[in-house]
Amino acid sequence: MTIQDIQAVQELLATPKKIAIIPHRGPDGDAMGSTLALYHFLLKNNHQPVVMAPNEFPDFLAWLPGSEKVEVYEKEREKCTAILNDAELVFTLDFNALHRTGEMETVLKTLTVPFIMIDHHQKPDDYAAVMYSDTQFGSTCEMIYNFITYLGQKSSIDKTIATCIYTGILTDSGSFRFPKTTGNTHRIVADLIDLGVENTVIPTLLFDNSSYNRLQLLGRALQNMQLIPEKQTSYITLTQAELNEFQFVKGDTEGIVNYGLSIKGIVFSAIFIENQEEKIIKISFRSQGDFDVNEFARNHFNGGGHINAAGGKSEESLSATVAKFEELVHQLNL
Repeated sequence: MTIQDIQAVQELLATPKKIAIIPHRGPDGDAMGSTLALYHFLLKNNHQPVVMAPNEFPDFLAWLPGSEKVEVYEKEREKCTAILNDAELVFTLDFNALHRTGEMETVLKTLTVPFIMIDHHQKPDDYAAVMYSDTQFGSTCEMIYNFITYLGQKSSIDKTIATCIYTGILTDSGSFRFPKTTGNTHRIVADLIDLGVENTVIPTLLFDNSSYNRLQLLGRALQNMQLIPEKQTSYITLTQAELNEFQFVKGDTEGIVNYGLSIKGIVFSAIFIENQEEKIIKISFRSQGDFDVNEFARNHFNGGGHINAAGGKSEESLSATVAKFEELVHQLNL
């Protein structure tokens, strides 16, 4: 952030305000961790913040402090619209284009109050009065730590705020394995642990609390995995019928795409998940090394993200989407 940005934020936060804090649709650990960390920080500074998720967040994040206070737009549209219209300031965290909020985009575009963007994805849209946008960071939560520090309020980071920040850093860094995990990331994490973060407990809450059905769904996904060995690529498919068979709930497919990258010699993996309610195929891409899945998702599947992790969607059938993907993969120089 520039000195001018910091001063602008300090002026906006100088008096108590009604503040909406928005994560992207389908919020993950970084989105929920960053929004809840900011929520607790703003509460301590006498503001009236509300975290409003476009849709439900996964059950494995429901232990995060303050998660019970989160409003969900798709569950209570009238109430949430009223809150947004009453807001004096809006933070958008872990995304940089309003369409990432789904149906909420329509309301957000009508607001005339200042927006503050904090995000680490590529090619931000120009809708915010203040943009703290930097693709060098592996998580928005790491940026939230810096954001609070830049405001001269690092001492206000307590165990509650630290827990939320740690969760986002842990999840978006792939448990500290992804390339954007820097020495400074670990220095921040060390500070968070010193503040009381239960770093031996949180990974269990996030990763080791699977239901029987979720494990059965994982088994089916792995059975469905296909390889394109000459292109160092793997992909997984899950139909709506398979999701229904194992009583799918939000979050059950989180992380499954990474299994494809665990195969020796594979540098590009994808998962295609049928969603009949939305009439789309939801897609996640992962890569190792220099292959840019953000560019691949943007060019071919109406998506985007990071160099090694991105998402997309298709309005074609599952079989047609997979056929398109295979054709594109065979054209790649992998």
